[in-house]
Amino acid sequence: MRYALALSLLATLLSGCASHSPEDLNGTWINQNAIDAAAKGSNLRQALLANGPNLEWKVNIAAGQAAYSNGFEAGDGKLKALKDGQWEVDFYGNYAETLNLDGDELVQAASDANGQQSFQRAETPAPIDAPVGTTFETALYSAYLGGDWKIVEGPGQGAVAHFRANGSLDGLPGLDRYALCLAGDCAAMSGEYDSLWLERNQQGNPWIFKRDGKQLEIFQAVNQAKADEMPDLHPGTRRWLLERQ
Repeated sequence: MRYALALSLLATLLSGCASHSPEDLNGTWINQNAIDAAAKGSNLRQALLANGPNLEWKVNIAAGQAAYSNGFEAGDGKLKALKDGQWEVDFYGNYAETLNLDGDELVQAASDANGQQSFQRAETPAPIDAPVGTTFETALYSAYLGGDWKIVEGPGQGAVAHFRANGSLDGLPGLDRYALCLAGDCAAMSGEYDSLWLERNQQGNPWIFKRDGKQLEIFQAVNQAKADEMPDLHPGTRRWLLERQ
């Protein structure tokens, strides 16, 4: 009798560990796999494409809403519970995504358009009123370009540049902000090349860059398209060679 009771209690405990309350889905979830792949120091958009397309989810059970970002577009959908711990995000009849919790991960089920993706709860989410995708972008910027970058060649040679997680920039002469191209129009314009935006006082231009481990090369972006065509950016003269310290 005692043995049977012990087994019953154990089954109850295990069942409790494996189950999740609806509120466990709440919060901001980021594509940590994409960040980890990019942080190895190679082509940024290849890392994002291989682990994407979605980069962040924000879930609000009480409001019955969920939103995602793919680095270019954001979508808001209506959230409703399905059976077996599944949740459907209905994007107003246009399409739907299915979410569930697997341990500590949020899983987006495979669909006709995309493969299965997993997301981890953000340790330091952006403020609740920040646009969806902000938390992922901040974490990516820190992992991919954080730290000290010595200017080996180019203007400011010998100085140290810092690409901050909030998009601010110091150390590269004449510049104060940057933005990495994650997807969308900027990606279409630069094709196989990684690109970023560099500016000062809200005035700037796109640049092509190449990351190879601890080295970062930044090139002028040369437009090879005709005047009536979408820009087709290619690397021109190298402006900076930086090395991560």
